[in-house]
Amino acid sequence: MTEKFYYDNKIVRNFAIATIVWGIIGMTVGLLIAMQLIKPALNMGSQYTSFGRIRPLHTNAVIFAFVGNAIFMGVYYSLQRLLKARMFSDVLSKIHFWGWQLIIVSAVITLPLGLSSSHEYAELEWPIDIAITLIWVVFGINMFGTIIKRREQHMYVAIWFYIATFVTVAVLHIVNSFQLPISAFKSYYIYSGVQDALVQWWYGHNAVAFFLTTPYLGMMYYFLPKMANRPVYSYKLSILHFWSLIFIYIWAGPHHLLYTSLPSWAQSLGVVFSIMLIAPSWGGMINGLLTLRGAWDKVREDATLKFMVVGLTAYGMATFEGPMLALKQINAIAHYTDWIVAHVHVGALGWNGFLTFGILYWLIPRIYRTELYSKKLASFHFWIGTLGIIFYAVPLYFAGFTQGLMWKQFGEDGMLKYPNFLETLIQIIPMYVLRAIGGAMYLTGVIVMTYNLIRTVKLGKLVANEPAEAMPLPANYEPVGSDRKAHRFLERKPMIFLVLSLVVILIGGMIEMMPTFTIQSNIPTISSVKPYSALELQGRDLYIKEGCVNCHSQMIRPFRSETERYGEYSKAGEFVYDHPHLWGSKRTGPDLAREGGKYSNAWHFNHLLDPQTMSPGSIMPAYEWLITQELDTTTTRAKINAMRTLGVPYEPGYENQANADLDKQAKAIADDLKQNKVQVKSDREIIAIIAYLQRLGTDIKVKAQ
Repeated sequence: MTEKFYYDNKIVRNFAIATIVWGIIGMTVGLLIAMQLIKPALNMGSQYTSFGRIRPLHTNAVIFAFVGNAIFMGVYYSLQRLLKARMFSDVLSKIHFWGWQLIIVSAVITLPLGLSSSHEYAELEWPIDIAITLIWVVFGINMFGTIIKRREQHMYVAIWFYIATFVTVAVLHIVNSFQLPISAFKSYYIYSGVQDALVQWWYGHNAVAFFLTTPYLGMMYYFLPKMANRPVYSYKLSILHFWSLIFIYIWAGPHHLLYTSLPSWAQSLGVVFSIMLIAPSWGGMINGLLTLRGAWDKVREDATLKFMVVGLTAYGMATFEGPMLALKQINAIAHYTDWIVAHVHVGALGWNGFLTFGILYWLIPRIYRTELYSKKLASFHFWIGTLGIIFYAVPLYFAGFTQGLMWKQFGEDGMLKYPNFLETLIQIIPMYVLRAIGGAMYLTGVIVMTYNLIRTVKLGKLVANEPAEAMPLPANYEPVGSDRKAHRFLERKPMIFLVLSLVVILIGGMIEMMPTFTIQSNIPTISSVKPYSALELQGRDLYIKEGCVNCHSQMIRPFRSETERYGEYSKAGEFVYDHPHLWGSKRTGPDLAREGGKYSNAWHFNHLLDPQTMSPGSIMPAYEWLITQELDTTTTRAKINAMRTLGVPYEPGYENQANADLDKQAKAIADDLKQNKVQVKSDREIIAIIAYLQRLGTDIKVKAQ
């Protein structure tokens, strides 16, 4: 006898609204920072709108607000229907929704304030990390509670990807968030240097894998067949796709650190598994596209399906290019350039963006029991969005090629042909203009979609509790016979499936990650490398606060082009006291690993005050507030104690005299500036930044040959 129940469409509607609102906000901030790279004046002279602070706001808003809410929208809609059950708890659904929005609001508040841990895609400070953990657990309980009370025996392929997403993101977030708090919104990572870099990019790459990819693959497996009214092309291929993808993906993180101070064994593992990733990634794309066999006439007429097709194509392009970028010969040119930015946005704008738009166009009319207001507007959105991606990505590919080749080019005299970093930057400004135009086109499409969906909503009425009925799951069901020998056995055992997924992702993670806990003892000690002085430590934290790591790397690779330009290549032992590492992933400005002593204190002061006067053509924003804001030295004691706890060899009791040493060094810098006719108080933040910049790379002295 069938049981009657109701699907919860209200929670789906709420996440859909949040997806659209945060999408517009996140993309608008993205357009602003794109324009700041053309006109530095658009930083507006405010510390709260400077590029370094709002760039992580853009990435967090797009990844966790726009994409995150879209994931929950798709999961909550599809999970109920695949399991023939209402979500486990309406209360948990509401806690999940409002908790996630509060986390996003906290990011909107804290990141412009400069409260950042500096880990890319994980900049939020420790209290927010704890909140993320709690809300993720709420989501997990709600999801697995629904799976357990299901009325459908088998778990469909989409649910496999949802399970893998939940368990892997939990592991990634926890491991990457081990921090030692020193105040309500300041902490230091327990890892340092090489160790911290490996942990962070193990997290960073797999955040892309298991937050931006696996849940979207799950949604693709549900929504695409529904839209096309066709079965998934191959069940066997979906099995191979799932298990090979989650096993291989977790190993690939080190390809972000090729030619750095990371041990070569870790780099090699990253390269090998990155190349292997092509097979499962393309298996998923092919399975999706072949699901549309016999339905291409419908694709030509239906803008919703067009979004899905281009999204899948973008996924295929990005997952082929990613492994290619992991090849050392290509990585040597591409890394630190805008080529990587183009690559990332093909996936973000095409794969995540277009799949989200397609699902919204399909889902909203159904939960409101009406037709889409305008198919013409949806078609317009598709075409302007597609053109936006092209105008965004293609110029950045050219910019990346230009940067990578110009940085490495030598003249007939054997000297660098373009020794001045700004020569390269000036060449690519027109490409930044085209990138901004592409971003504006893409955002225009989102705004048109928003209007279209608002009008659609007004035509119908939300079915908050959609009636449904299904046969109950048989009590004490145990699969027998051949089921035990097939994958279908796992599809009926959600907790076994969960544990097995965890084991599969932990294999690669543990093999790469466990050595990081002993890697410090394997790094040759460099006796000349000393802890930062109290003033330098404060300056380093200001460097993190202002987001300087978004534009400057601190990692000189062992290429002649880089050692000629920047100095001796970086050694692993140089970073043992860096909590966190600041190696960076993009060179909008030059590398700073050997910055110390290259320029006078007065040069740094004037450069921070008005970069264009010292470096004509620079797009770096001015940092006038550093001159007026007093350095907060009340945290010095806590910072020294925290660093000692983390293994930095400050002498016992140094925290008691740290501020006295800080004052002494600050006054020396201020006196030196005074001799160069620069008047500034010794207790200003700019003094600490200068002290830190002048320290960089000075622990290593290489004799001229």
